[in-house]
Amino acid sequence: MIRPDLCLEFANTRYWRGQATPTETLNGPQDVIEWATAKAGTKAEKGLPARDFERALALRETIYRLFDAQAQAKPAPTRDLAVLNEALAAAPARASLKRTRNGYEWEVDVRLGSAVGLLAPVLWSAGDLLAGPRLDRVRRCANPECGWLFLDDSRAGKRRWCSMSACGNRAKARRHYHRSKEEA
Repeated sequence: MIRPDLCLEFANTRYWRGQATPTETLNGPQDVIEWATAKAGTKAEKGLPARDFERALALRETIYRLFDAQAQAKPAPTRDLAVLNEALAAAPARASLKRTRNGYEWEVDVRLGSAVGLLAPVLWSAGDLLAGPRLDRVRRCANPECGWLFLDDSRAGKRRWCSMSACGNRAKARRHYHRSKEEA
């Protein structure tokens, strides 16, 4: 089964987007292959050409903009939806299942290591999330330096931080510092 937040996890391979120099985890074709193998369950038959690496990064940014707009209750750029639809049309179809140790998963025809083939589960996840009932649970971390996207599965639907151990604690510490400074 494809996790609905797989597309958000891919979008978050570039993080601290609110800083002057965001952190990039996909620095070359091999990084995309390793990420897709580990997270999306796809494997490239051969290396990823440079043009496909650039396409993978462009698709990541398209997915980020689509869901960032959603998280901010803004209309998504029309061009980004068109780019996602073009990639979905070029992606291999979800035509067959294969048995795994833990159940079943979609079998992906990677098409000689193309970015679209390699990232097909990410594209499917993005389409399913955009068209599904959980779209209103997409959030962006309230830390303006962070920009991390996540699916809010909290009961109340009011989660603000990518995680309490990172941005949530930073915000609490910052508030405490300012309060104690004002009291002094």
